[in-house]
Amino acid sequence: MPNPIIECIPNFSEARRKDVVEKILTAITSVPGVTLLDQHSDSDHNRTVVTFIGPPEAVEEAAFRSIQKAAELIDTNEHRGSHPRLGAADVVPFVPISAVTMDECVTLARRLGKRVGKELGIPVYLYEQAALRPDRVNLEDVRRGQYEALKDEIGVKPERNPDFGPARLGPAGATIIGARAPLIAYNVYLDSKDIEVAKAIAKAIRQSSGGLAAVKALGMLVDGKAQVSMNLTDFRQTSIHTVMDAIRKEAARHNVTIARSELVGLLPQEALTDVAVRHLQLEGFGLEQILEQRMQAGGPEECPDPRTRFLDELAAGTPAPGGGSAAAYSGAMAAALVAMVARLTIGKKNYALVEPQMKQILKQAEGIRRILTRAVEEDAKAFETVMAAFKLPKTTARQDTTRNKAIEKATLAATKVPLNVAEQAVRLLELAEKCVTLGNLNAITDGASGAALAHASLLAAGYNVRINVANLNDRDAGDRFLIRLQVLEEQAGELDGKIRAAIRERAGIG
Repeated sequence: MPNPIIECIPNFSEARRKDVVEKILTAITSVPGVTLLDQHSDSDHNRTVVTFIGPPEAVEEAAFRSIQKAAELIDTNEHRGSHPRLGAADVVPFVPISAVTMDECVTLARRLGKRVGKELGIPVYLYEQAALRPDRVNLEDVRRGQYEALKDEIGVKPERNPDFGPARLGPAGATIIGARAPLIAYNVYLDSKDIEVAKAIAKAIRQSSGGLAAVKALGMLVDGKAQVSMNLTDFRQTSIHTVMDAIRKEAARHNVTIARSELVGLLPQEALTDVAVRHLQLEGFGLEQILEQRMQAGGPEECPDPRTRFLDELAAGTPAPGGGSAAAYSGAMAAALVAMVARLTIGKKNYALVEPQMKQILKQAEGIRRILTRAVEEDAKAFETVMAAFKLPKTTARQDTTRNKAIEKATLAATKVPLNVAEQAVRLLELAEKCVTLGNLNAITDGASGAALAHASLLAAGYNVRINVANLNDRDAGDRFLIRLQVLEEQAGELDGKIRAAIRERAGIG
């Protein structure tokens, strides 16, 4: 089995003082087992992004030492740069790389956050997968107003108080710690000095403004050129190639061209492979056709396509993932289709009146997709917990009682996961109904397909709720689950009728 490896990509609010950056790097590499992979310093941003990897314990310690060193050497009151920031060690994300789960990265992030708050007296906010509050999942929401606004609001507005550490800011500011999937930090420079053009393009392409999925973007002025600064949070949803095409199209609308682009830090090889495949229009290409991939994998059967990995796991002769995970996966696909229809409606002149609604639908659909994507793994883990409880010893009366309690607790938890999937599926049916009724007519069957997948998600989740309820000793809890499920199924039936009627009326099919 491969050794567990975690990647950490801390961002520090300093790039102009090389001696300070060097001392932070020394703090990181002072931990045995840590490998420094990359350092990117940008003077205009006045920000340094560092990438290092290692076993979980070593990476956690290196991250702590780097935050500690940054707090000693950087005064956020004096920091000036074009990139948003809250503190000296601004953001510290952990990414699972090998033999490590996202949940383990979440645990590590929260443990580090608690330690930084307690030992260093720095306010800590948790984000992305490690977030303890839904309004802190997105980094830009946590960092809104930057250090200057937080100084006035922390300790005054309860919603701005940190997850760990004191509700007051010192010179080191605050630190944002989290766990996330790999992202690509990518900047495009325009052949223009007009920052307003960069801001307009950024607004057009970022997800939060109704643009491309999994794209965050800002317009800046760097090295005397307008720059579109981006984080691509899921290159499988939106590739670099797609982003570049969109920027090139938007730039042409403003009568400017692309001067160059740059990568900040590292990116997965698959992301560049995707660009090559699209540019060359290679049909039916698979990663196993890359010589180095095949050599490293040791054979044709050991280089799986990540797009089919879940399906391969589902088809394997193992109990998990199973039907519950498949229900969540179907729901996630439904959410993706709903988001697709919303995006195909936003920005179209014929649908200008419904654009505000479509933007809300897009935001909600993407939120549900994140929830259901996590539920794929949550369901499998819940099932494994139930199986582990059944394997507890039952030789003595005390052991038997402990075992029965563990089984009941695990079964109760395993029931909640598919019930939540069912609830999200009905929310998706509500959004799909609005899409097929008001959205782009050219995408009406995509909205209908999303509704069909959402309904399938509900049905599959319902089976899993019922089988788990049958194994509960707490009949009252079981009845509450079944009543809630029945209400959801009735709502779904009504929505299904509305969706079919809208499709017949607008498209003449169904």
